[in-house]
Amino acid sequence: MHHQWLLLAACFWVIFMFMVASKFITLTFKDSDVYGVKQEPLMLTAMTKVEKIQVPEEKCLPEEIQPTGKVFSEDLMHQPLVHVKRIELLRNVCRDAALRNLSHTTVSKFVLDRIFVCDKHKILFCQTPKVGNTQWKKVLIVLNGAFSSIEEIPENIVHDHEKNGLPRLSSFSDSEIQKRLSLYFKFFIVRDPFERLISAFKDKFVHNPRFEPWYRHEIAPGIIRKYRKNRTEIRGLQFEDFVRYLGDPNHRWLDVQFGDHIIHWVTYVELCAPCEITYSVVGHHETLEDDAPYILKEAGIDHLVSYPTIPPGITVYNKTKVERYFSGISKRDIRRLYARFEGDFKLFGYRQPDFLLN
Repeated sequence: MHHQWLLLAACFWVIFMFMVASKFITLTFKDSDVYGVKQEPLMLTAMTKVEKIQVPEEKCLPEEIQPTGKVFSEDLMHQPLVHVKRIELLRNVCRDAALRNLSHTTVSKFVLDRIFVCDKHKILFCQTPKVGNTQWKKVLIVLNGAFSSIEEIPENIVHDHEKNGLPRLSSFSDSEIQKRLSLYFKFFIVRDPFERLISAFKDKFVHNPRFEPWYRHEIAPGIIRKYRKNRTEIRGLQFEDFVRYLGDPNHRWLDVQFGDHIIHWVTYVELCAPCEITYSVVGHHETLEDDAPYILKEAGIDHLVSYPTIPPGITVYNKTKVERYFSGISKRDIRRLYARFEGDFKLFGYRQPDFLLN
């Protein structure tokens, strides 16, 4: 009988030790799993009221981001970090009290009119003309279901807001606007501010490919009357006239007369309110070959649509062209122009032009 009790006690002891060991093993693997797999991912899509972006180490390498028309490059592997730095720079400049007048604006109807909505995929896109916006609008038109592919969209439909199926954020109620601004993926594209102004001048006052006669016959004469020094000069609008108008601290009285046509040359701050609206991504025209696929992936639509093919070299910053256009402009006029667009330069990391430093 004594031996039976000893044998029973030994069995209980073995069972107890087995349970302890099993619990230890379970806890060990559970801790390892939490540490190795369940890391908190970086979220760029809902950064409302975030003072500083924390970048988890594992998110620095994206999965299968393919640039348009390029072989996968080592530079692209670090792209998420590039975008995080852009957002951090934006936040820091927004907090700079010395630049507040150049970086902040009211989220007015003018701003809300610039933002196009894709409810189906929860995307907001702020239009910044002269940086390839036509192609992004085509992407949203397809996503909204108006056309099945980008190739099917007639050019005259893209900018016809009664037919292209792109609602503006301003068309919603205040509560619906706030809901979309809080929850949707939001992005816009920027470009070197001075090169963008050159593009706007050439497109609207020199080539005018879409035949928009009001630029030459209404806006140009208004600028010439106020800003041309030589009143006997009968040529059309010149770039120096355009620069004087844009750099004039009292430009707004003409802006009111020109209406929404000014969207092609006003600042990014005035168009998209980047310090008031928390954007998920800010793409750069100069790196659009890499940024476009990244934006599509972050918005969760890369499997549905592709950004149209980008012609080689079209997005590269043309320093020679910029210097040539500004070579005949007085230093005073250039400084006044830079003073107006300084916020855009600082917010998005563009260098002050060398010809301003000489």
